[in-house]
Amino acid sequence: MEDNFSPQQSLQLIQSMIEKTKANISESSFDFLLWGWLAFLAILGEYVLKVVFQYGHHEIVWLIMFVGVLISILHHSKKSSARTRTYIGDAMTYLWIGLGVCFIILIILFASIKEGWLFCYPFYILLYGLGTFVSGMILKFRPLVIGGIFNWILALIAIRFDFDTQMLFCAAALLTSYIIPGHLLRSKKN
Repeated sequence: MEDNFSPQQSLQLIQSMIEKTKANISESSFDFLLWGWLAFLAILGEYVLKVVFQYGHHEIVWLIMFVGVLISILHHSKKSSARTRTYIGDAMTYLWIGLGVCFIILIILFASIKEGWLFCYPFYILLYGLGTFVSGMILKFRPLVIGGIFNWILALIAIRFDFDTQMLFCAAALLTSYIIPGHLLRSKKN
C-alpha cells in the first residue's frame, strides 16, 4: 500500500527530518569541538615549535590527531544506538567521511612532493570551508555557512603568504569554521 502525502504533509515530513538532524548535529557539536580544538592546538603547537623554538620536526604535534580518532570512535560507538537516523544525517556523515579521505590523500600528496608542505594549509583551509559551508546550508545554521565562506576567503589570502604565516591563517580558519560554530551548536542544544 502506497502512502499519498499532500504537499503540506511532505513539507512537514521534510521539516521534521531537518529538525531531527539538527538535534543530532546539535548533540554532536562534540565533533566540531573535538576536531576544531585538536587541530587548533596542533597548528599553534607547530607554529611555536617551528617559529619560536626553530625545532626541525615541528610537525610532530599532529600526532595528537590519533588521540582524536580514538576519542571520536569511542564517543560515536556509545551514541550510535541512541541516534535517530535520517537521510540528511546520513548525507552529513558521508560529506565528512569524504572530506576526511580528501585530507588523508592531500597529506600523502604533500608528503611525496619536494617541499609540498609549503603549500598545504591553503588547501586544508579550503576543505574546512567546504565542509562547514555545506553542513551549514543543509542544516540551515548560519554560523557554519559564514565560517565556510570566511575560510574560502582566508584560503585565497593565505596562498600569498609564507608557510609560517599560513599556519596562523589555518588557526583562524579552525576558529571560525569549527570552534565558534561548535560552541554555538552546543549552546543551542542547552
